[in-house]
Amino acid sequence: MSGSTKDLDALIEMMAKLPGLGPRSARRAVLHLIRKRALLLTPLADLMQTVAATARECLNCGNVGTSDICDICQSEKRATGELCVVEDVADLWAMERAGVFKGRYHVLGGTLSALDAIGPEELRIPRLVDRVATEGIREVILALNATVDGQTTAHYIADQLEGQVTLTSLAQGVPIGGELDYLDDGTISAALRARKSI
Repeated sequence: MSGSTKDLDALIEMMAKLPGLGPRSARRAVLHLIRKRALLLTPLADLMQTVAATARECLNCGNVGTSDICDICQSEKRATGELCVVEDVADLWAMERAGVFKGRYHVLGGTLSALDAIGPEELRIPRLVDRVATEGIREVILALNATVDGQTTAHYIADQLEGQVTLTSLAQGVPIGGELDYLDDGTISAALRARKSI
């Protein structure tokens, strides 16, 4: 590594650590940013510095924002009695992009995993139980991924909240526009079990 490219090499190496970027993609991204320095690189650097100083987790739900309590938790319009439980902030943001859920969220911060020694205390499950007891929650929607760990976590939460609140989960099965020939066996099986009359 030559002294003249030390900082560039360090930036490429740092960018390569981002999800979805490898060394080649990181190099291309860095070169593009340098070529568009005034339009992209400088504003991006300024925004990253601002976000590094102001971003924090919501003390109530675990969402990411710039205040101790996020906008969703502060909104009286979102106090519908519905609480959607998701694994991480990316899942919350995906639900918000869809624009159909008008209640509040609870971010667990992962899933239970015996292999990784992640138990309920490492997640926000105790906080979830507390919120159900104190916030007038009528329905908890378990919007967890359809993985073994996701389903294990959903069952654990259901046991913890049994009899306190209505528990529901997202439907699973054939996606809109999906073709049976391209679906895996688990998806077809889940879709068949969740069939409904038309």
